[in-house]
Amino acid sequence: MKLVKVRNPEEMSAFTARRIIEKVSSSSMLSLGLATGGTPVGTYEFLIDDYKKKKTTYRHVFTYNLDEYVGLEPSHPNSYHYYMYNHLFNYIDIPSKNVNIPNGMASNLKQEAISYEAKIDKVRGVDLQLLGIGENGHIGFNEPGTALNMPTHVLALTESTRQVNARYFNNYDEVPNHAITMGISTILKSKEIILLASGESKAEAIYRMFTEEVGSNCPATVLRNHSNVVVVADEKAVSKLEHHLYC
Repeated sequence: MKLVKVRNPEEMSAFTARRIIEKVSSSSMLSLGLATGGTPVGTYEFLIDDYKKKKTTYRHVFTYNLDEYVGLEPSHPNSYHYYMYNHLFNYIDIPSKNVNIPNGMASNLKQEAISYEAKIDKVRGVDLQLLGIGENGHIGFNEPGTALNMPTHVLALTESTRQVNARYFNNYDEVPNHAITMGISTILKSKEIILLASGESKAEAIYRMFTEEVGSNCPATVLRNHSNVVVVADEKAVSKLEHHLYC
């Protein structure tokens, strides 16, 4: 794993957007794995600004989102479908038919997970996967204890993850209990991975990702087994790791 230290979230977002734009511009067909939450918003803002100014086209790009809540309609303001259109897709020229997001309203959720995994297998893993990291070390919604060979699956969200995500809802009771997520093995199929982290709340997770034994106690540690991972983190997110390295 390569660590790129930046000063702040804006530099993190700009660095990541430049890499995505480079891949988009140099490819005739490209598959992107995309993440949601607060961390990648700045990256998407840079991509939109670039599209407005330079007209970088996304008509040849296919996207695959990491996850989706179970039980939220695509039109729900807190669904990840809504998030992606609100933060990116409405402002670039990607065709809707190229957008892939798990269907959290599927009548057969297990089959939806199998079908979504098959879509990613069809492209032999996404070309570039964007990740965040949870405070407990989760990637996607793969919580501690998730088997490292798990494909796309339906899972129950931990109370800690629901509490962190409650800030996006009117109250805690509205936070869904389940989600569909790419599995750890699905993420590892990606040809290139960029993981973003900013703020003191992610410092412990970044420290554990680099120093803890690879295993399901901290799912992000498995990224050390991948040959092409870049971690882009700001000064606050790497504070505990740097203290460990220089003590």
